[in-house]
Amino acid sequence: MSQAVSMQGVRKTFGSKVAVEGIDLTIPEGSIYGFIGPNGAGKTTTIRMIMSILFPDRGELSVLGKKSAVESKDRIGYLPEERGIYKKMKVGSFLMHMGRLKGLDRHGLKSRVMEWLERVELADVYKKKCEELSKGMQQKVQFIASVLHEPDLIILDEPFSGLDPVNMRLLRSLIDEQHANGKTVIFSTHVMHQAEQNCDHIVMIHQGRKVLDDTLDDIRARFDPRALHVDPIAGVGQADAVARVQGVAHVTPVEGALEVVLDEGVDPQLAMRSLLEAMPMNRVEIKRPSLEDIFIEIVTGGKRGADAEQLRAELFAEPTNEGEAES
Repeated sequence: MSQAVSMQGVRKTFGSKVAVEGIDLTIPEGSIYGFIGPNGAGKTTTIRMIMSILFPDRGELSVLGKKSAVESKDRIGYLPEERGIYKKMKVGSFLMHMGRLKGLDRHGLKSRVMEWLERVELADVYKKKCEELSKGMQQKVQFIASVLHEPDLIILDEPFSGLDPVNMRLLRSLIDEQHANGKTVIFSTHVMHQAEQNCDHIVMIHQGRKVLDDTLDDIRARFDPRALHVDPIAGVGQADAVARVQGVAHVTPVEGALEVVLDEGVDPQLAMRSLLEAMPMNRVEIKRPSLEDIFIEIVTGGKRGADAEQLRAELFAEPTNEGEAES
């Protein structure tokens, strides 16, 4: 299978700061990959190197069989994290302009633009100035600009940021459609459940290094569930009693119930039986690890404990100012 993107030993620094270190990555054509990790992990820097906006200090990189994206620019669609739109231009003119920049013939271009606007429920904004649109509307216009020329490789950096749930669902369906049509899709997000909903292959990046690169199915198979969702009839006040049950490593109140992390090697089925014997329960069930859980386990070396939720909050906090934005 041909490769859409190939990276070997790629490193990028900004002064003394190492943004990306030793990234090896192969993305086959027709796949859908999610780059995930907390803000500042190196996701955007990696994407910018793929796009030839930045160049690596060392290592090898190819895009669509060429040595740089510059040689394949008309076959790539890119939605950057820092949104850019010509605010004074009318929406239709802006999209026509972007289509022409990507090599589309003027003949039939207006019809194509109108068709896309209808698909994202913006049929009535063709003659409006971009600055008159809401942030979410502008984002949908920029998505159109990234796929209007039917690129072979589509790169979306934090594509769901700022969208309401209805428009998230709409955009997700459009991404799935592009993938179903054979396009290679890469998207980056710090909201890991979005990657679980959209991707068949996950690349986790932490502190500039790739810490996981596998299919979603294989990741789930590799990381056995070590947590249970426990809802005692007597309520979360039973946390101490639950913690004393053999095989339980740690107990955390979560949304009116308890998350129980098990000791290494403990069979979840046996632990569930022990808990049911210890006290009356409304519910006891295995908690399948999410990508966030798996990321925390990788970062902590599997030592999940009382500080896991604090670490989770720190890792996935939104940047508070531009100085904390991703490298």
